[in-house]
Amino acid sequence: MTRGASQSQSRSDSDQPEWRHRLERHGVEHGFHRQLDARHGALFTEDDDTLIVTFEPLESFREGPAPHLPLGLAVAGREGWSHLCLYCDGTTFFRSDAVYAFFDELIDEGFFDDFDRVIFYGAGPCGYAAAAFSVAAPGATVLLVRPLATLAPEMTAWDRRFPALRKTDFETRYGYAPAMLEAAERIILIHDPSVAEDAMHATLFARPDILRLDCRWLGKTPEVDLQQMGVLIPLLRALGKPDYKAADFFELYRARLGHTPYLRRVARKLDREKRPALRNQWSRAAEKRLLEEA
Repeated sequence: MTRGASQSQSRSDSDQPEWRHRLERHGVEHGFHRQLDARHGALFTEDDDTLIVTFEPLESFREGPAPHLPLGLAVAGREGWSHLCLYCDGTTFFRSDAVYAFFDELIDEGFFDDFDRVIFYGAGPCGYAAAAFSVAAPGATVLLVRPLATLAPEMTAWDRRFPALRKTDFETRYGYAPAMLEAAERIILIHDPSVAEDAMHATLFARPDILRLDCRWLGKTPEVDLQQMGVLIPLLRALGKPDYKAADFFELYRARLGHTPYLRRVARKLDREKRPALRNQWSRAAEKRLLEEA
């Protein structure tokens, strides 16, 4: 696969859904688009020598606001970076022979060697994939939001959230996500430790050099709140710099104090704990903060 060469698999316009036609057009103009199998695809946008690799659910950009393109492009476009998006239709964890073959091809052709810096990103099941496939680019920076380590039943019988995937093979190629991080240079893991399953998966990522950013009360989809707060995209952009540190994240994360869903979650927590005085103090402070930002 030559960098910049179009690998689009063409079909007649009338046969394609609108979202696929949009990705095909983008691939022809800026890099390539390839449908890997019925549930997975890859979109590459060529620019400079920093590459961000994102794993994203198709539904996150198939519909919703324009321009109907992957989140990673919002980062890459502003920075002039190259971007490779792997997308999935439904919850698949990217456990697919076609995806394995695609990464094998990238490795064999030295695709990642063409870049000075590589950043992997994913959240939830896509965070699993970002960790697992980061092994293809030694020296990469990897940002994981509530990542899962595996769904192998002998290791995660306590996680009952994905019953349809319990028979999926998580033990062979690109299998156990924490082990696949061994070649990464920097790893940042964000999760809400109050979500039991996410906290337990986080403990399986046991490397001592992982930068762990605990974000209590962000809930089951912290990536959504981080994006709504205007934190996620600046964070990904900051990871393109070699001197990134935890303090940079927490400076951005101050935005939670003006994020109504977060403020309400904390208030409900104080209600459940029957702490009315602290709850009233929190509510007054939150109201003052929101008025200041209005």
